[in-house]
Amino acid sequence: MSKLPSGSEASLESVRYALRRRADTEAGRLADDARAQSEQILAAARAEAEEIRKTAEEQGREAARAEAAGRSARIRRQARRTVLAQQEALRGELVSQVRQQTQELRSDPRYPRMLRILTDRADNILGPMASVTESYRGGVTATAGSRHLDFSLPALAEQALENHAGEVHRLWDAE
Repeated sequence: MSKLPSGSEASLESVRYALRRRADTEAGRLADDARAQSEQILAAARAEAEEIRKTAEEQGREAARAEAAGRSARIRRQARRTVLAQQEALRGELVSQVRQQTQELRSDPRYPRMLRILTDRADNILGPMASVTESYRGGVTATAGSRHLDFSLPALAEQALENHAGEVHRLWDAE
C-alpha cells in the first residue's frame, strides 16, 4: 500500500463520515426490512398454526362424534343381542314347560276322554276308514291312504305354541 500524502487524512475524514453514515442508514434500512419481513413471516406462521389448530379441533370433534355414534351403535346392537338372547331363553323355558305339562296330561284322569275326542276328530277329518292309533308319546296318529294326521301330544303342543307365538311376541313388545 502506498502512503497518502500529508493532509489527505483530514480531507478523507468527510468521505469516511459520509460512507459510515450511508452504511449506517443502509444497515438500519436492512434491519427494518428484516424486522418487517420477520413479523410478516411470524404473522403468517401464527395464522397458519391457528388454521391447523382449528382444522385439527374440528377433525377431533368429528372423530369424537363418529366414535360416539359407533360406540352407541355397538351398545345398541349388544343390547339387542342381549334382549334377543333373553327372549330366546324365555321362549325355550316356555317350550320346556309346555312339553313337561304335555307329558303330565297322560296321568290326568281326563286323558281317556281326550283320546276319544282326538280319535273322533281324526275320523271326521280322514273319514271312518282311517286307521287311528294311540301314539307312544301320548295322543293319537291317524292314516287314511297317503294322508296322515299327527295328534300326538308333542305335535299338539308344538302347534299350540306356534298358534300363540304372536301373543308371546306381544308380551315382549309391551315392554
